[in-house]
Amino acid sequence: MADNTHSFDEVNEKVDAGASTTYPQQCSALRKNGHVVIKGRPCKIVDMSTSKTGKHGHAKVHLVALDIFTGKKLEDLSPSTHNMDVPFVKRTEFQLIDVTDDGFLSLMDESGGTKDDVKVPEGELGDKIQRMWDEGKDLNVIILAAMGEECAMDVKEAPKGN
Repeated sequence: MADNTHSFDEVNEKVDAGASTTYPQQCSALRKNGHVVIKGRPCKIVDMSTSKTGKHGHAKVHLVALDIFTGKKLEDLSPSTHNMDVPFVKRTEFQLIDVTDDGFLSLMDESGGTKDDVKVPEGELGDKIQRMWDEGKDLNVIILAAMGEECAMDVKEAPKGN
């Protein structure tokens, strides 16, 4: 009998993992430079316009947004009274401890905890991190996290004397 309740508890723990990665917000309350989920992707709104429809229709909001992880442009059209999902977006600054040979950043947070699951980003930012690291500089990397994904968004030289 005790064995059955144990497996039941495990099922419950799996069910609520990652439960609240987004929250609902009325379309008319969204703002430029805010965030929204379009086609299941967390995006930053770069342009929005409201159009009034016919005599009995609802005003529609046209959103143009960029995926915060890929930079890909996405668009959506929604009635202004409808709710849309808004992702919880978190920016965290970590100290860079190492850049591994297999292309991962080894990071440490303020409390001394380590994180080794963020890949060195592709392109210009990745090159900049590698170059500054090779020059022996102390670096802080800003990690953006939303909807279970995360990536390095920026790097800066750590302030001296820490």
